[in-house]
Amino acid sequence: MADYIIATSSTSDLPRMWLDAHKVPFISYSFTINDQAAEDDCREESRAAIYAGMRRGDVLKTSMINEFAYEEFFRGLLKTGKDVIFLDMSKEMSASYQNSENAAEAIRAEFPDRRLYVMDTRCISGGLGTLVVNMVRRMEAGADFDAVIAWGEENKLKIAHRFTVDDLNYLKAGGRVSNASALVGSLLSIKPVLYVPDRGTLDVVKKARGRKMALHTIRDGILHDLSKMDPAGTEFHILHADCLADAEYIRDEIRAACPQVGEITITQLGVVIGAHCGPGLLTVFYLCNGRSPD
Repeated sequence: MADYIIATSSTSDLPRMWLDAHKVPFISYSFTINDQAAEDDCREESRAAIYAGMRRGDVLKTSMINEFAYEEFFRGLLKTGKDVIFLDMSKEMSASYQNSENAAEAIRAEFPDRRLYVMDTRCISGGLGTLVVNMVRRMEAGADFDAVIAWGEENKLKIAHRFTVDDLNYLKAGGRVSNASALVGSLLSIKPVLYVPDRGTLDVVKKARGRKMALHTIRDGILHDLSKMDPAGTEFHILHADCLADAEYIRDEIRAACPQVGEITITQLGVVIGAHCGPGLLTVFYLCNGRSPD
């Protein structure tokens, strides 16, 4: 059994079943549904119900995790007598990262004989989940604390993040597109294609005309990445916000083009990214040779 713990946050968007099976502790981001407080429990059924509610008009608002909550979380982990590696979403995407750093600094003083490593993952959503899965896999295979961290730091920028959004109004509410752009885009059925570059932001890199073209853009980007590497065994994590048919379409397109790829999982997208991008958000994550939106 490893003498350290890998922990994460609910924004890794991993299913609760996987987190529980691999004994990965997580700290939950909170949110409100029509001003009613809730926490992301990482359960597939909870996420499905939330997106169904959003389609009916429910309004979601998320909030960052404060320093006190991180301190309590880290303290509980270190009290087990084990060292801790903690993985949260990119510091460019949430002020929560700085809160976790501040909390970690305070907690280290309480546990001077323990190690607490907080990684700036430069990943979000299922990209963070992909990082967690691969690091946990190495921990379970017997790799030590330093070796697992070294693998994560070396490979975190090799995790591709490809997104498309169905409703521009959610990006407008978050300030990522202007009111005018949202109006014109909606009239013309423009569907943004987004990507996470090395700096860990979420950027609009292309505007496709129609949903099918957006899905094709994601597919073509994936196949471009696979053409520059040995695709055999490459695993894909497809997350969706109430658009299972589109997720299955992308899965089938990948499998048809590259039958030698590895497992392709499809799960519900977590609440935090979904609250900002809305139902219909489709995301694909996988390890590649290096991030490129092309």
